[in-house]
Amino acid sequence: MIELTHDDFDVNEMIARARKPSMGALVTFLGVVRDDDIEGMELEAYEEVARAELGAIRDEAFAKFPIESVDIIHRTGRLKVGENILLIVVGAGHRHEAFAACEYVIERIKESVPIWKKETVKGGDTRWVSGHQG
Repeated sequence: MIELTHDDFDVNEMIARARKPSMGALVTFLGVVRDDDIEGMELEAYEEVARAELGAIRDEAFAKFPIESVDIIHRTGRLKVGENILLIVVGAGHRHEAFAACEYVIERIKESVPIWKKETVKGGDTRWVSGHQG
C-alpha cells in the first residue's frame, strides 16, 4: 500500500494488516515531528508525482531484496510536535532483509520524493528544511 494523507494513521493497524504467517520479520520505521525548538511543521507534496515515486521505490525494494511486503504512508499538511509523519512497514522471511529494505526505502524517499517541509519555529518564524539529511 502506498498512501499520501492529511490524516493520522494507526501504526498497530498497519502492522496487523502487513502480518502474514510466512514472515519472520516485520520492520517498521516511524518518523515523527521532533522538537527542534519548533512548534510544528507543514509538509507539502506534488501529490501525483510523490505517489508515483513512492510506488517506484516500493518496486525497487522488491527487486533488490527478498521481501514479501512494503507499505508506505506519508502525511502532508500541518503537523505538531509528536505527530506521525511517515510509516514504512517491510515484511520478509528474515530480519536482515527486512531491515535492509526498510533502510533502503527511507533513504530513497529522502532522495527523490517531492515532499517539502516548512518548520514553524517558536516565535512564529518559518524555515524550509531540505529533504535529504545525509
